Amino acid sequence: MTKNLIYFSQSAELFEGPIFDSKHQLLYFVSILDGLVYCYNPNTKEILSIKLDSPTSNVYVVSNKVVLVASKDGFYEIDFNNLKSSFKFQINIADNVRYNDGIEDAAGRYIIGTMGYPEVINGIGNVYSYHKGKSKTIIENTTISNGLAFTEDNKTLYFIDTPTKQVAKYNYYIETGNVAFVDYVIQFNGDGSPDGMCIDKNGMLWIAEWGGACVSQWNPLTGKKINEITLPYTNVTSCCFDDKLNLYITTAKNDEESNYNNGSGLFYVEIN
Repeated sequence: MTKNLIYFSQSAELFEGPIFDSKHQLLYFVSILDGLVYCYNPNTKEILSIKLDSPTSNVYVVSNKVVLVASKDGFYEIDFNNLKSSFKFQINIADNVRYNDGIEDAAGRYIIGTMGYPEVINGIGNVYSYHKGKSKTIIENTTISNGLAFTEDNKTLYFIDTPTKQVAKYNYYIETGNVAFVDYVIQFNGDGSPDGMCIDKNGMLWIAEWGGACVSQWNPLTGKKINEITLPYTNVTSCCFDDKLNLYITTAKNDEESNYNNGSGLFYVEIN
């Protein structure tokens, strides 16, 4: 039994990238095209935001109310304690791309994909790994780099390039940060295309479906769909677990819908 709770909605076009800091009980997410980064405290209901000068896409937790955020202009450290931001570094990316989904590996590498911007361009994206001042490309020629998830043993990286409508499996080598393609393990055949995703303690993948109005749960070992959580938005963008193993889910605007001011929404779904 699940219960969907709308936590926050705005007329924004594209909410994305939720990440929960269990240590400090804070949720972070972004409004990509507005350049906004949000910090939400589910205990006090306080929500803070900071605006950067270019599209934002992904948040990495640094410490209490301090995060690293990927924006088109580079990576910025944001301190929600004083609502200040400072430039940290940039990876050498083309002018006609922006960052999209990312994840931090167990060794502290920042992994992030790119996609065409302002227009989507087939095969122009890559997935990069950045660590200790150096970057390298680990996956090439993607179109819309999206969900990334590691297995608990850090030996497998799952990755979504949305237009393929598949989930790819890579062997991951934590010592070097290199990857090796294994196979496509999940195929989407319905209206929804895979977007952001997260992985649960049993190794099952929870995948936001753009155009599918749901988050679906899959077993990557069998390629079979297990369950789905439907939402009142067609374009579901990403999801993450909190410390209670319940889901935060972000959604995006659809011009054909009138839900919640025809904007984007943040949902909390009680699974347990």
